[in-house]
Amino acid sequence: MTTAIGVVMTEHIVAGRLEDQKLTGNLLRFPADSDELDALIAIPGGDLVEMLAQQIATLHATGPVDAIGVAVPGIIRHGVVEDSPNLAQIKGMRLANELSRVLAARNIEAPVHIANDADAIAAGVAATRGHLNRLTRVWTIGNGIGYGRWPYVEGVWEGGHVTVSLDPRERYCGCGGIGHLEGITGYRAMRMRFLDLEPEEVFALAKQGDTRCSEFVDLWHRALAAATASFIHIAGPGRFYFTGHNVGFLDLPVLRSHLETMVMMSPLLSYSLEVLPPDDETALIGAGVSAVRALTW
Repeated sequence: MTTAIGVVMTEHIVAGRLEDQKLTGNLLRFPADSDELDALIAIPGGDLVEMLAQQIATLHATGPVDAIGVAVPGIIRHGVVEDSPNLAQIKGMRLANELSRVLAARNIEAPVHIANDADAIAAGVAATRGHLNRLTRVWTIGNGIGYGRWPYVEGVWEGGHVTVSLDPRERYCGCGGIGHLEGITGYRAMRMRFLDLEPEEVFALAKQGDTRCSEFVDLWHRALAAATASFIHIAGPGRFYFTGHNVGFLDLPVLRSHLETMVMMSPLLSYSLEVLPPDDETALIGAGVSAVRALTW
């Protein structure tokens, strides 16, 4: 039996213990309110590491584990957070080393593996469906936009920052780049664009026929379709999953109709789209599975 601890740090921190790729016991969460989206933004990086260590230590008290997997947003390579526009305080942090050091002071010696949060969800989807040997791709829709894939291959894979517009006015992405997918579909970007409306109001008014909101909702879906089409043209067709805190904004038939105008070559048409309800469990399983698999890499 393999055991692991999975932790996910995005808009919140959640942690759980896994046995043979299945969660056991209760999950730990901060903050308790799942609708609080900005709770971590103002917390210093060192304090976040301590919070991660505290949750891990609580779960480790049940018994030792083989590996510890932590999923965070941004460019993650070799345990280093090279950039993280939505958690800027951890940019440049050698998170695997820092967390291992803090855990060692608590007599916890299990190896720590750091993964991108969207990659963790892709791993979790693959694990829960018995598809760990298949290509799995996931879009996560929230404050930021994540693109995850399993199996892991070396690369950046910051799909949320794919350029989907040449309009120089599209400056809403958290990284500062122009024309990015996240600058259109990300929650924080939508709030910056519509200073007089919350994103939920924008989508509600679009359904009521408001012209400005309807045009934006169409742009929102075209942007996501364009990014998906780009990955189909690069890596081939297959199944794409959509999840995240704001996946409820997604109208799958509208997305598919736009995608059909962008992918035309017959060998690439065997793609499929599926919406998954957002849940922490899938990402936690993926973080743990990734950490266990990393022991053999």
